Amino acid sequence: MAVTDEAIEKIKGMIVSGALRPGDRLPRESELAAGLGLSRNSLREAVRALSVLRILDVRQGDGTYVSSLDPQLLLAALGFVVDFHRDDTVLEFVAVRRILEPAATAMAAGRLTERELDALEEQLDRLGAEPSVEQLVACDLEFHRGIVRGAGNSVLCSLLEGLSGPTTRARVWRGLTEDDAVGTTLREHRAILAALRERDAEAARSWATVHIATVEQWLRSAL
Repeated sequence: MAVTDEAIEKIKGMIVSGALRPGDRLPRESELAAGLGLSRNSLREAVRALSVLRILDVRQGDGTYVSSLDPQLLLAALGFVVDFHRDDTVLEFVAVRRILEPAATAMAAGRLTERELDALEEQLDRLGAEPSVEQLVACDLEFHRGIVRGAGNSVLCSLLEGLSGPTTRARVWRGLTEDDAVGTTLREHRAILAALRERDAEAARSWATVHIATVEQWLRSAL
């Protein structure tokens, strides 16, 4: 095991065991390195890596602290990781979205308030009948974000937020190359919204599945 990996595992072990708790300040570098049997260089590398993952919070001039370890904070790092995806893996991201987002949409059917539903409808109305592809994709992201937030599950919301980046370019690409992609997307959005207004969780789930599967099917044929 590389020395940095070993250092990461040892710090992780301290957090998992409860020796370090959320909000705790880590001991001084020299003290912690000696206590864990690590070199100071490997400890520094481990701290850098864990700070990228939001597990540690390095405060200049103050010290290094364990973060809140809140799931939303930790899952925000997912967005950093998925930025390194390759084009040949984008189908896998879309497939995961197809599994998770319909479930979130069904959950939201019973939780979204009339005011929140009105806000979703206003988003669609502002687009008009012939939006640009860029306008549509921006609205698509915000539309689904609003629905997923309404599901009331912060972990699910963070996961889907992290997955949205790799699929954005695919959505733009489809809008520019496929006939009536814009019209199809608008009709599917309206169908999802209608199911949500009717508090029909299964219809909302089905329309969300159709909506994402349409992108997935197009992408599969285009790659």
